[in-house]
Amino acid sequence: MKSEQYKEALGQIETLIEEETDLIAGLSNIAAILHNSFKFWWTGFYLVKSENERDVLVVGPFQGPVACNRIQNGKGICGTAWKTKGTIIVDNVHEVENHIACSEESKSEIVVPLISDNVVVGVLDVDSERFSCFNEVDQQYLEQISQLITKKLWS
Repeated sequence: MKSEQYKEALGQIETLIEEETDLIAGLSNIAAILHNSFKFWWTGFYLVKSENERDVLVVGPFQGPVACNRIQNGKGICGTAWKTKGTIIVDNVHEVENHIACSEESKSEIVVPLISDNVVVGVLDVDSERFSCFNEVDQQYLEQISQLITKKLWS
């Protein structure tokens, strides 16, 4: 069933960004589609920005409660996915030593890096209020979506 939901969401995303040239508009609608399709706790993007001669992840378009504004490279789950250039699935965020707790309601998380020309330009971050919410199906489809984003909106 989850695969079917992702296939439907992927179709909506492909249609919405087919002619879209604005990054923020595209990411905003993608966050809304994912958030509303799956009823996630928090769904959104952090984008790599240069500030004070260093790069940092800055909160971008999202759906859900208030989020952390900035995340350093290697810090928390988002910063670690950025640093390692790999998807991270966490069944219980409260067991992760360097987890950045924006909300105690968040229980599990998946973070997928957005990679363009072998450089991480942002991350797709999804949190659930349930433990062990994410698996390889989520990873497969969210990685597809991240590749579609960097192909269509960053090119």
